Amino acid sequence: MSSVGEAKDKTKDKTKASSLTYPFADIPAPGEAFEVAPGVYWLRMPMPIALDHINLWLLQDGDGWVIVDTGLNVPNIIAAWETLFTTFLKDAQINRIVVTHMHPDHLGLAGWLQDKTGAPLYITRTEYLMARTLVSDMPQKPPQAALDFYRAAGFTADNLAHYQKRFGMFGMAMHKMPDQYHRLQDGDSLTIGGSTWRVIIGTGHSPEHACLYNAEKKLFISGDQILPKITSIVSVYPTEPDANPLQDWLSSCAHLQDAFPNDVLVLPAHNTPFYGAHARLQALINGHEANNRRLLKLLTDPKRAVDVFPPLFKRKIDDSTLLMATGEALAHLHCLRARGQVAVTRDDHGVDWWQVTP
Repeated sequence: MSSVGEAKDKTKDKTKASSLTYPFADIPAPGEAFEVAPGVYWLRMPMPIALDHINLWLLQDGDGWVIVDTGLNVPNIIAAWETLFTTFLKDAQINRIVVTHMHPDHLGLAGWLQDKTGAPLYITRTEYLMARTLVSDMPQKPPQAALDFYRAAGFTADNLAHYQKRFGMFGMAMHKMPDQYHRLQDGDSLTIGGSTWRVIIGTGHSPEHACLYNAEKKLFISGDQILPKITSIVSVYPTEPDANPLQDWLSSCAHLQDAFPNDVLVLPAHNTPFYGAHARLQALINGHEANNRRLLKLLTDPKRAVDVFPPLFKRKIDDSTLLMATGEALAHLHCLRARGQVAVTRDDHGVDWWQVTP
């Protein structure tokens, strides 16, 4: 679901198996912490959605700790945190809560953790403000602009009715957000436990996603910017109907290949820690470009956004996946339009038709 943020395209992973290695055979249970490097601990929290887990991170900071990402605002994750506080953390001081980006599985419990610990929130400005905007939508009906956006993509009256029922679900997975934050920017350095973590910003999956790179420990906390086995959703939303997030994502992947060496241990938000970041980034680029080529073959005749799912997704698109599939389809179409390879025409019913340019 796009409102929950971590919707994934479960197409076959295109990274060669030999190019990625996974150093840990075991996965921490909810409420447990597993040390992946000195002073760096891996948490695994369950989620009640198709993507059934998220990895969070604890960084030792002197006598205290820094939390990186928080989990959804759901009872079993809160229970897992309570277990950690009474067993592993033993109610030690939490010095900071760092959140990579705005999606509820990463930001959802930031307010709850702050209420419990008093720790300040660190996040990029765009992610914080966008989350506040989306949370404010919860009690409202969808604006006409959003209905027009999905009608243009090819939604039927039933599709639009289903969307209206689900509008505002982003806020349902969020505890009340902190009223204050400390801004992270690209190139910032955070000193944690006497070691330096550099902020590297990625875009495309979310507008200003913060990753953390530690050159000394050779670690890269990637959030959703690099996942080893699934592909983060790259989507267009009604709030920015002409966005080109796929080009942002492709540019970010290329930038990250130059931002740190290949021998880092990647600590991703989903799946398990791995080596082989550069190969995975190239595979993400190649996979989306292959999607673009398949789309161009399909668009010799005019198509709506909802007509172009087959080249992009191996699974059937139903009501539960229609929003994220439409957003991802539009991301590819907008990328091709920006390259001058396709054009769009809106008919008298407000529906957009996409076709390759002559």
